[in-house]
Amino acid sequence: MEHDHAQSTPSCANCGATWQHKGGTNCWSSAPGALPRPNNCPSTHYGEVVENAIGEYLGDSEDARIALVAGQVEGLCYQPLPGTDAVNARWTRVEDTIAFAKLMNYKRIGIATCIGMLEESRRLTQILEAQGFQPMSVCCKAGSFDKLEAGLKESDKVRPGTFEPVCNPIAQAKICNAEKTDMNIIVGLCVGHDMLFSKHSEAPVTTLVVKDRVTGHNPIAVLYGQNFYYKRLQKFPLKVELPE
Repeated sequence: MEHDHAQSTPSCANCGATWQHKGGTNCWSSAPGALPRPNNCPSTHYGEVVENAIGEYLGDSEDARIALVAGQVEGLCYQPLPGTDAVNARWTRVEDTIAFAKLMNYKRIGIATCIGMLEESRRLTQILEAQGFQPMSVCCKAGSFDKLEAGLKESDKVRPGTFEPVCNPIAQAKICNAEKTDMNIIVGLCVGHDMLFSKHSEAPVTTLVVKDRVTGHNPIAVLYGQNFYYKRLQKFPLKVELPE
């Protein structure tokens, strides 16, 4: 029997319309009044995977501890509004990160920073120190190697013909490893560089700042504005052409 990928490929994003119109989805409702599952619901096609994952959150493993504390921080982030059934978020992402690290009993925290965000990382360091942590930071351009040494071409540079250091996320991760960090925070690493840092980091990694040069590091602005300024992303393919 031929597999129907169109019907089984998970697409929870399509439930966005269901949420908008129904105020919930199948996974945010309880029996017997649960909303029906869409055809491409992962809980249907990967039910065993979803069910077995619950077991990973139990016990004494690091994964179980992280999952437990993450859930606790999520609950602590909200405050009930007296006299109503509504809740109000009270913590920023920085505060969430601090609360998580404290509940995990982390002390040594690495900051993998973009060179363009050294001032932001300095301020983050001051906050972490004030909260009792031992932060260390390492810049993406550590070693100051020209991009040509990493296999890039002169035409790949932002300003061809000038010295441009290559980003070195693997070194960033290994320096954090050598420093025995308990947790690492990404501050503005480029797409791809953040992947390499996360891949080579021995400590758990969280992202505080996502690099977006156009929106002031607020990439969700593209999604909010997709029907206006960024509608082109839905109508025309993004042309990616490397220089000769």
